[in-house]
Amino acid sequence: MQTAQNVQSGSLDRRLSVAPMMERTDRHERYFLRLITRRALLYTEMITTGAILHGDRARLLAFDEAENPLALQLGGSAPGDLARAAEIGQSLGYDEINLNVGCPSDRVRSGSFGACLMAEPDLVAACVRAMGAAVDLPVTVKCRIGIAGREAYADLKGFVEAAAAAGAESFALHARIAVLEGLSPAENREIPPLRYDRVYRLKADYPGLEIVINGGVGSLDEAQAHLGHVDGVMIGRAAYRTPYVLSETDARIFGEARPAPSRHEVVRAFLPYVERRLAQGTRLHSMSRHILGLFQGRAGARAWRRYLSEHAHRPGAGPEVIEQALALVPEDAALTAAEA
Repeated sequence: MQTAQNVQSGSLDRRLSVAPMMERTDRHERYFLRLITRRALLYTEMITTGAILHGDRARLLAFDEAENPLALQLGGSAPGDLARAAEIGQSLGYDEINLNVGCPSDRVRSGSFGACLMAEPDLVAACVRAMGAAVDLPVTVKCRIGIAGREAYADLKGFVEAAAAAGAESFALHARIAVLEGLSPAENREIPPLRYDRVYRLKADYPGLEIVINGGVGSLDEAQAHLGHVDGVMIGRAAYRTPYVLSETDARIFGEARPAPSRHEVVRAFLPYVERRLAQGTRLHSMSRHILGLFQGRAGARAWRRYLSEHAHRPGAGPEVIEQALALVPEDAALTAAEA
């Protein structure tokens, strides 16, 4: 797969990645996705520096080696705290440190990080510089194409130039502005119009930077079209709601001669992980909630979702719940949107 310039920051291949999503991309979701694609870069949920430095670090940062390549996304705006959190991430085996400059929620904004930092490019540069000095890993930035009141292309260029001068070589851009007053986080994912052309233009203006596009990408066909203009594509909600859209990633995006696993094969491969985590005290619902969309568009999808939703939360629920739900889905089900 040829990209606009084939630029890669560090040794990671970011041609296809799954976006960091709060309350979505936890360790169970990431392990599950890794059974569908071995090559897509995965991201943690955003984890604040305060939680890492003062909270339950083991619970927040632990992951299975099978999840690699894996990037740690940090939320924060204090360069020293970000540097210490980045060091911890490197010591635990993460492959990349990513700074969140895109989340528009009120809670994040009140902590002076997320999308509001796009109004403070010098502070972002200081954060990137501090993290880069603390670790040997790539330090990357995920941001919007702007925020309300600072949405001109010149503002975006100034932001990117400041972060790049501080050492960031890879930027993942959600191709919408963030409206920090009057829109909820969910509305910020839908209402501001997508401006893919602005991300394409940024890549053309800065060919030496790695530019990854994010926002509204729902299929590998769309991803491949974007790769004609930028270096990488980040898929978010589609990867969570309909995870099997990633099944041909390794072959179509990364050129691997590996057949895509079937949905049933993915579930059966997930069961040993479920058993291990149950033995360590994890509740079944914490894992099964991530696999509800696996059969979307297939005969039996509704029965699969209903059975898991009704039984996985019950006390003592075990892997047999997933096995029983799987038995409700025909092994060679034909594509039937009406059944979903």
